[in-house]
Formats: sequence, C-alpha cells, structure tokens
Amino acid sequence: MVKAKKSLGQHFLKNSHTAQSIVDAVNPLAKSIIEIGPGPGILTDLLLTRDAALTFVEKDDMFAEKLANSTADMDNVKVVHADFLKLDLSDLTSDPDTSLVGNFPYNISSQIVFRMVEYKHLFSELIGMFQLEMAKRVVASPGSKDYGVISVLTQTAYTGQIIIHVEPGQFHPPPRVNSAVIKLVRREDYTLPCSEKWLRKVVKSAFGQRRKMLRNTLKGYIPHELLIEDKLFTKRPEQLSLDLFYELARIAEDHYNSNDEI
Repeated sequence: MVKAKKSLGQHFLKNSHTAQSIVDAVNPLAKSIIEIGPGPGILTDLLLTRDAALTFVEKDDMFAEKLANSTADMDNVKVVHADFLKLDLSDLTSDPDTSLVGNFPYNISSQIVFRMVEYKHLFSELIGMFQLEMAKRVVASPGSKDYGVISVLTQTAYTGQIIIHVEPGQFHPPPRVNSAVIKLVRREDYTLPCSEKWLRKVVKSAFGQRRKMLRNTLKGYIPHELLIEDKLFTKRPEQLSLDLFYELARIAEDHYNSNDEI
C-alpha cells in the first residue's frame, strides 16, 4: 500500500464492499461524473466501468501522473492535475446533471460542499466520504446540536442523508475518527424569497454566536422595533427552520435596501 501524505489529508479507503456501495449510489443514468482525489483508485476502477464522461481531479503528483498514463487511450476520461478548491468548476463540466464523488480529505470536506452549492447549477448530486461529525452537520435537522451554517446553506439547494457508516479500520492509515458516506440530491423545486448573499449573511451571523438569542446576533440587520416586539428573536438559531431563515434574510435585505445603512 502506498504511503499516505498527511499534508494532503490522505486516508485511503481499502474496503471493496464500501467502495462498491459508494459507486452504486451514483445515479445510474449520470452521463458526467467527477471524482475528487482518486488516490490509489479503489473508486476510480469502479467508475471506469460506467458509460459516462469521467473527470478525475487529483492534487497528488504521483497519483495524477499514474492515472493519466493508465487512462491515456480512453476517450471518455479526463485527468485534471490540480487542487479542486482552486478550479473554476465550469471548466470541468457543462452538464447540469453532473455527479460529484469522492473519498474526501476531511480537512477540506466542508469546503467541497460549499463549492458544490456555489455551482449547484452543474451538480445534481454528491456522494462523498466525510468525518462522521461533519456528515451529521451537513444533513442535520433544526433542533439538533449539529444544525448550523453548513446545514442551512446546503439544504437550501440539496436534500441529504447518511447512507453508510464507515469504521476507521476500512482505511489506510486508519483515521482517529469514524466516517460516513452522505448522498446529496439537488432540489429542483425551491425558490428563495431573498438573495443568496443575504441568506449567507444572516445564517453566518446567527450561528456565529449560537448560544445567544437572535435579538442580539441579528441587530443591525433587522429593524429595531421588530427585534424587540417579535418573540421569534428570543429564539436561538438552531431552533429555526429553513423557511424562517429565508424570511429573516428577506427582512434583512429589505431593511438594507430601504435604509442603505449596512
């Protein structure tokens, strides 16, 4: 087994059954699939059997070169030797139903999710390996201690669930945490009553001090009279549904537009 690089957060999946379950979770009709961080290729080998345009994004020099050489004669395969987080993702695919797959490095997994949400017009689904705690945050429901910024911003565009729990022994080297595979599927029916910019502002401000009441964390964004009079603002952010966050963002945006003070 190849030695993992700690600097790249590498923990290579070695359990073939789990690898097969991940690939089986990819939409069988997907015509465009991107894998992030193929590494030694346990997912890659399975994906190569799919009738789809396959793009493999690999930052590690050795793995990128090896994969490029082994797939050089495959017309449906593209190997991109780069950092996924630094790419313009519209250069990778123009298919609006692209599937994003990977055993993600835990230190950048949340950033991968946020990038997918940013390019949601391209990615119809994600099937990825996460540290269990992060997986729970992504799919958490209101009222949960795991519910936070990434929950709200992801679930605005995607529905999600944990599909596999993975023990440390399934990796080389084994991480010191448990893991989970989540599947996110794009919501095709949602519309926001506010701008995405203002939703991010309000959500991040609210959860920035999650133990405080909204009356304290959202002052400056919400009209003062409303903060005082409406009991909603005595709540804490984990108590709010997605729709309530949308409504607060709409109010904040309207307040800004009418006062031009923020």
